[in-house]
Amino acid sequence: MRIGLFLPSVSPVATPEFLTAYAQAAEAGGFSSIWVGEHVVFLDEYASSYPYSADGRLGLPPDAGMLELFTTLTFLAGVTERIRLGTAVCLVPQRNPVYTAKSVVTADWLSGGRVDFGVGIGWLREEFEVLDAPFPGRADRTREYLAVMHACWRDDVSTYQGEHYTLPACRMYPKPIQQPNPPVYFGGETDAALRRVADLGDGWIGFNHLPDSAGASVQRLDRFLADAGRSRAGVDVAVGSYLQPVQPSHLPAYRDAGVDQLVLTAFAADPAGIREAIGKLGDEYVGAASRL
Repeated sequence: MRIGLFLPSVSPVATPEFLTAYAQAAEAGGFSSIWVGEHVVFLDEYASSYPYSADGRLGLPPDAGMLELFTTLTFLAGVTERIRLGTAVCLVPQRNPVYTAKSVVTADWLSGGRVDFGVGIGWLREEFEVLDAPFPGRADRTREYLAVMHACWRDDVSTYQGEHYTLPACRMYPKPIQQPNPPVYFGGETDAALRRVADLGDGWIGFNHLPDSAGASVQRLDRFLADAGRSRAGVDVAVGSYLQPVQPSHLPAYRDAGVDQLVLTAFAADPAGIREAIGKLGDEYVGAASRL
C-alpha cells in the first residue's frame, strides 16, 4: 500500500514557502503522491450541499480561497523530483476541455510525467453559475469533454464531434510524457461515479472513508467493473481519510478492503509546522504501509 497526501492549497496559508516545505517534506518522507483540489470561487450563501460534511457546508472562512490547481501542480513539480502530483479533483464540466487538456499536458510535461488526473463532475451549482457553465447534464458533459481531451492528447490531428462540443481539426503539442495520457481517476461516491470509473477510468479516488466504508465502495466498484468486462487489476484505488479519525492500526484493514493508496491530510499554519506534521505522518504511516 502507498501513502499519499492531500494538500490544503488554501489562502492565506498556502504561500510559496509553505508549498515548497510541504512538497519537499512529502518527497523526503517517502510519500507516493500529493493531491490538490479545485474551486475557483466560494460563496457566502449557497443552497448546494457539500457531500462530505454532516451539515452540507464547507466550513471555510470567506477569505479562504483555493489556489488554481494546475498552477499549483506545476509549482510543486518545480520543487520536487519524484513524487506524483494529482488533481483531487478537477471540475471538468465547468471548464473548457481544450484548455484543460493543455493544462494537464503542460503539468505532465514539466513534471517529467508525474501527473494523475483526478476528475469530478462538481456539486456546487452556484460556482457553475459564476462561471456561466450549465449545471444540469454535467455528468454527460464530463464524459464528452474527456473524449475531447483524449483526442488532443493522443492524435496527431485532433478532432471531435459530439452533442456538447465540437473540436475542429487542430494540433495540440507537446503530447503527454505518459502515453497515451496521464492516468484518469474519477472522484465521487455514487453508483454513477463508480460506473464512470468502470467505463473510462484508470483509478478511483474516494473521500472521507474509514476501512469499512472504503471496502463497501470497492465492492460496488467491482460489480460495475465486471459489468464493463474489466477487473480491478487495472484500476488503482486511492482513498482519502479526510475528516475521519484514521490511525496507523487501520492500514491492514484498508489493504484488505482493496485500497491501493491511502491519502492523508496534513495541516499546519507555517512551513516549519508542516515539515513537522508531515515528518510525523511519515514516521507513523509510510514505513508501516511498506511492510504490509
